[in-house]
Amino acid sequence: MSRRSAREVVLHLIFSHDFLNNNADELLENRLSGDSFASLSDEYPLYEQLPAAAQIDYVQDTVRGVIEHTPELDAYIEKYAVGWNVGRLSRITRAILRLCMYETLYLQIPVAASINEALELAKKYDSDEAASFINGVLGSFIKKEVQK
Repeated sequence: MSRRSAREVVLHLIFSHDFLNNNADELLENRLSGDSFASLSDEYPLYEQLPAAAQIDYVQDTVRGVIEHTPELDAYIEKYAVGWNVGRLSRITRAILRLCMYETLYLQIPVAASINEALELAKKYDSDEAASFINGVLGSFIKKEVQK
């Protein structure tokens, strides 16, 4: 499984957490298993194989980190999504923003790569308008918080 695919799995897990509100370890245990992947593989080709060890580490670390840092990440979203309350954003938009912000702040993923991946995920799971919105929020966030 590629890093891109692993990132997409992370997005699904972050999105699910927004509904379930369970702890990260419980979410990972339930969803990052052979049985869970097998049950989703007919609907999503992404789940046809379990991630390799390096990608499992990325998935686990990122999901745990995003969940742990959600209040901080949401504060950044509120700060840079001018005129928008986090609760008014779609769950998928929130998940994409949280993921990209976490990657750039805590995982030292190159900014351009993380933003590009965020926009690709937005185009796949949301709308072109959402991708433009995400790009604007992330651009402001990067300028002020990451590239100091």
